Amino acid sequence: MFYKRIQLGLLHVAVAMTLVPINSTLNRVMIKELAISATLVAILASLPYLFSPIQVWIGSFADRHPLWGLRRTPYIALGLLLCVLGVAVSPLAAFLIAENFWIGLVCGLLAFGAWGMGYNLASVSYLSLASEISGEKGRTKTIAVMFFMMIASIIFTAIGISRLVDPYTPQALLQAFWIVGAAALLLGFLGLLGLEKRAEPGAIPTGKAYSWIALSRTVFNNPQARIFFIYLIILLTAILGQDILLEPFGAEAFGMSVQQTTRITSIWGTCVLAALVVAGLLEGRVSKRSVAQWGAWGALSGFVLITLSGLVSSQSLFYSGVVLLGVGTGLATVSNLSLMLDMTTAGNVGLYIGAWGMANAFSRLAGNVLAGVVRDSAAQVVQRPVFGYLVVFVIEVMLLLISLWLLGQIDVGRFRQRAEKMNLLERSALANDG
Repeated sequence: MFYKRIQLGLLHVAVAMTLVPINSTLNRVMIKELAISATLVAILASLPYLFSPIQVWIGSFADRHPLWGLRRTPYIALGLLLCVLGVAVSPLAAFLIAENFWIGLVCGLLAFGAWGMGYNLASVSYLSLASEISGEKGRTKTIAVMFFMMIASIIFTAIGISRLVDPYTPQALLQAFWIVGAAALLLGFLGLLGLEKRAEPGAIPTGKAYSWIALSRTVFNNPQARIFFIYLIILLTAILGQDILLEPFGAEAFGMSVQQTTRITSIWGTCVLAALVVAGLLEGRVSKRSVAQWGAWGALSGFVLITLSGLVSSQSLFYSGVVLLGVGTGLATVSNLSLMLDMTTAGNVGLYIGAWGMANAFSRLAGNVLAGVVRDSAAQVVQRPVFGYLVVFVIEVMLLLISLWLLGQIDVGRFRQRAEKMNLLERSALANDG
């Protein structure tokens, strides 16, 4: 099982590596160096997550329709290829937007769209595969390994990009993106080799295809599932909403270079990594809910310090906030993903994982758009760019407080009781509505 966890981790690493240059380096270059509106950058960065509803359909479809006896591998491979294509083309689109807006915008839509479709195809598939391979008792360990490897790869990718773009030139940026894409492709296909066993024909669940609305009803007719879905959206909107702004904020507030701001991601990632180790040590000793609460409070404290750093122009306070944000994110990641895998039912793993994946993607969409629009609007009103970032960070603090309240309403036991009780009724309803 150890080797399979490593392979699953490689899949997570491959997809995450393609996200780093787009959501850290490129957004800073577009906003600061190319002077592109933060709102437009946020919309492009969020475009991939518009495809998130297909995760529910992909997860359910893959449960019942394997290709060559494999239910997950073909979708992971196709998703990874699209992610690499998106990361390779995205810097070209950014430069085109600055030179020829409309042509660049079309290229940007295609590049970010390709990455987004790939992300949705791959993530729901490898998380479903992780759940199936690990079993209930091994899920927390699998998640810890996958995210430990993923965060480590983010750190090394960020450090590598910071060196490749020093000094910054458009050619250096393009080369860095292509190197990251090639490395992601290689690691991803190493992870896929022999990972999934071919299913026996009799072991494959069969049935007709259902409508997206009918599939969603299976999930959201469960009150606990609804609460968990809303909780994930609010929590992740708060934590992930800073993705496109943290590096531009460092440039605006403290005059950091491209190399310096890219390294913010490696600092954040190191703290996430440390928190993942701590979360692993706490397994079985502290409840998942308590660890999730600690994570939310840590992230909230980080945003408070980052906000204060902008008000008093303190770079040391800013780095302290980044550290706390990383620790909080790490604790929240392991605990909430473990809760997520607990909130599935046998026979519908792909369906539920798809729903939670959709919540994750929608939260990135909401967080990015909120960040870009609020930053631009507030900065224009006050005529101080830094103030726009601070308003966003304060909103994220408020969202984290709401998520903490919702977390207290979630009960995995009640979710399972409801899911088991409704299973036969829902299958009948799906058959009638499909």
